Amino acid sequence: MSDRETRGNRIFRLSRRKALKGLAAGLGALALPRKDASAAFWESFFQKHFRELGRAEIRDVVSRLEKEYGATYGKPVKVKTTPPMEGVLYGYGLDLSRCIGCRRCVYGCVGENNQSRDPQVHWIRVLRLEKERGVDLEHAEHYYNPANVPEEGHFYMPVQCHQCENPPCTKVCPVQATWKENDGIVVVDYNWCIGCRYCMAACPYGARHFNWKKPGLPAGEMNPDTHYLGNRPRSVGVVEKCTFCMQRTREADGRYPACVEVCPVGARKFGNLLDPASEIRFVIENKRVFILKEDLNTQPKFYYFYSV
Repeated sequence: MSDRETRGNRIFRLSRRKALKGLAAGLGALALPRKDASAAFWESFFQKHFRELGRAEIRDVVSRLEKEYGATYGKPVKVKTTPPMEGVLYGYGLDLSRCIGCRRCVYGCVGENNQSRDPQVHWIRVLRLEKERGVDLEHAEHYYNPANVPEEGHFYMPVQCHQCENPPCTKVCPVQATWKENDGIVVVDYNWCIGCRYCMAACPYGARHFNWKKPGLPAGEMNPDTHYLGNRPRSVGVVEKCTFCMQRTREADGRYPACVEVCPVGARKFGNLLDPASEIRFVIENKRVFILKEDLNTQPKFYYFYSV
């Protein structure tokens, strides 16, 4: 055996020994109870996937979360598990000829969906584009900050989760923590997300966001009306995204998403794609509509259009 082969075998044995020692240490840390490990922590850690939970188990999970959030934020918190409604497939329209780039949608979304303020996490990004170039994403500006909007010679293009019918993000998740529901909303089970960020890499719209630090959510600004698969508080190390404000839209009164309500110029439209009388169907059938990155065949349910 050559000296090179001898050195190589020694390096392999050392590396393998280190790996096995690390694995053993990790398993030991998992098996042995820690002083700071509460019963709630272990219940959460070993919790089943949401789609595997029975009704009684869901009630137990919701009760535990409501108690935890109530203690953390000093107010009663409701965690809903409202399922999709029959005969509903949500669609979203955005009028590029009306949007003025004010970003009220961004911060309306933040307040409604309990996104971190420090560091800031935004589910909606508004791009500033030059009218002469058109929809040229290579020259789009994310961080514009003029004294007034809209600016002459520019138009604005908000981007968020497109709730794809053929979502690439769900296909790459190694633990099936994300999936598409019957009403078209792509959701995440935050208890099962392992933070690998494969979904972020797969999303062509940059619509998924990772919590690098413990989310900064002021107790006084926490929205207590939450959904398990939507806007409930997330922890560090998970990926989150827009869910069309499912804590609102899945209720019997059928409220609009927060970004639709807060838009000062009525540039955002939302409704049931299966309802011929809905506003979103009217937009699709009567306006100049285009789909962002249509060539990727993700089949988004988010439509850009021009009304004028």
